Amino acid sequence: MNSQIANFIYGNKVLITGGSSGIGLACARLFSRHGYIVYAASRNPHSEVLKFDGGGEIRPVRLDVCDPQSVKSTLESLLAEADIGIVVHSAGIGIACPAESYLQDSIERLMDTNFNSILRLNSYLLPHFRSRGSGLCVMISSVASIFPIPFQSHYCASKSALESYAGALRMELADYNIKAALVLPGDTNTGFTGARNFSIDEDSPYYEACINAVSKMEKDELAGRGPESVSDVVYRLANKKNPPLRTIIGLEYKLFAFMKRLLPDKLVEFMLKKVYLVSK
Repeated sequence: MNSQIANFIYGNKVLITGGSSGIGLACARLFSRHGYIVYAASRNPHSEVLKFDGGGEIRPVRLDVCDPQSVKSTLESLLAEADIGIVVHSAGIGIACPAESYLQDSIERLMDTNFNSILRLNSYLLPHFRSRGSGLCVMISSVASIFPIPFQSHYCASKSALESYAGALRMELADYNIKAALVLPGDTNTGFTGARNFSIDEDSPYYEACINAVSKMEKDELAGRGPESVSDVVYRLANKKNPPLRTIIGLEYKLFAFMKRLLPDKLVEFMLKKVYLVSK
């Protein structure tokens, strides 16, 4: 075995979805600067391979995580040539709308991107990890998975689904030396904010409350940590033989999560309403 590769717990090859922007790109840059060969997957990847001192590279991969045929052909080809040991599921989208809205196309796209795509890719990656004897599956979730946010119910639900999935996955993988971990960022300043899909009509009775709530959230996101705060955590997890199930980013969010376990649901609901359901 190559002596350099032997220094990497899960090998030196990483697949990152959503790898051309935001958190995914920050992860790709950090891993490659530490000698990893990173396959940065996205629907519109950068055209050239980026090489770094120490042997690290970012190799663009064209992949639509919502297209089963794209996943099948890309993953089969990639795994035939590269011994991927780590996957970072970073692709994700957002939607802002009332909880009562059933916007079938938008909601199906949201769930397919944020949740189903992870299952779709893992159906190829986890057997590969078993065959190689180890692997790490990192899923970028959100503190919204544990804090329901008004007019973000569909997004929150997509991230909450990951909580149950990851917990069960860890138990199923325990005998195969494959680790699964969730990363829960809070407000993070990336292009995700500007790409959020607003799906509410001006004549909706919820229109003003929705716009105000999401405007408050977007203001917090734009003033939040950079994507490097997330990539730093993901990289640290890749250097742990036994990473935790859940890593919350930010002391304030860790404190909120701790308090949520102790406080009555009505009080938590009251606090969230005071934050988001206020007039400008």
